Amino acid sequence: MSFQTEDRWLSDYLDHIRYERRLSSRTLDAYRRDMEDYRAWCRDQGCPPWAGADARQLRRYVAACHRQGLSPRSLSRRLSALRGLFNFLLRESRVRVNPVAKVRAPRAARRLPVALDVDQVGRLMDIPGDDPLARRDRAILELFYSSGLRLSELAGLNVTDLPAPDALLRVTGKGRKDRQVPVGRHARKAIAEWLPVREQLAHEKGEPALFVSRHGRRLSPRAIEQRVVLHARRQGLPAHVHPHMLRHAFATHLLESSGELRAVQELLGHADIATTEIYTHLDFQHLAQVYDQAHPRARRRGD
Repeated sequence: MSFQTEDRWLSDYLDHIRYERRLSSRTLDAYRRDMEDYRAWCRDQGCPPWAGADARQLRRYVAACHRQGLSPRSLSRRLSALRGLFNFLLRESRVRVNPVAKVRAPRAARRLPVALDVDQVGRLMDIPGDDPLARRDRAILELFYSSGLRLSELAGLNVTDLPAPDALLRVTGKGRKDRQVPVGRHARKAIAEWLPVREQLAHEKGEPALFVSRHGRRLSPRAIEQRVVLHARRQGLPAHVHPHMLRHAFATHLLESSGELRAVQELLGHADIATTEIYTHLDFQHLAQVYDQAHPRARRRGD
């Protein structure tokens, strides 16, 4: 197979995931980098990347990446990209088998997400001042915690997405899947205080974004992340705080109070409940801490 044909097959697949599967540009870039890395390895090894590739070749590639120090999580992502590409080529009758179908990455240790406790969340929300940026940032933080939004979901919100009082907020999550989430009273109050100021900042005609910069343009995910980090540092929170920690806090605190795993799964927009089950481990950690601190026969530090 010529290098030009390899390029065309890869380009066709990237167009497929961009226009048919409608994956984000960030995911698209990650897939492109992963597949270019695999192609470079194949050239070094003198083996074909697409037509003629077999499972043994893919296992050699995984082993080589693992020896270079690539984490199991990153390897899983690379295999996912390649698995999708070969499925596409199989559908288009360009290959006869998917050599990645039974290839697995090394098992990764399951890391528990770091969640803020209720007091830490309260400190983070306590942004002083009444200037436009303070109002905006309070609304951002309250909405993150109130509704368990992903960073991309919050950054993509428009003013027209805001629900009527007592209604649910509709957001578009991964895979362009819509879900509805509640908006708590503190978040509604913060948004109501932000909206009049937003109208003054969004001077560009037709700007739909709910959260805008001081120049009136949609606030980027990176800018939102930087504001969260800034306020966490100002409030003296101990760890590096990022927006996803507020999503973790939303899920953890809701599960601790309700025990309704299925409801939390729906609110987070998880396709697989196994993804949500990680928060039950956090819940058990919390219960163990309460036991250690409160039970008269519990082990105490120094015993």
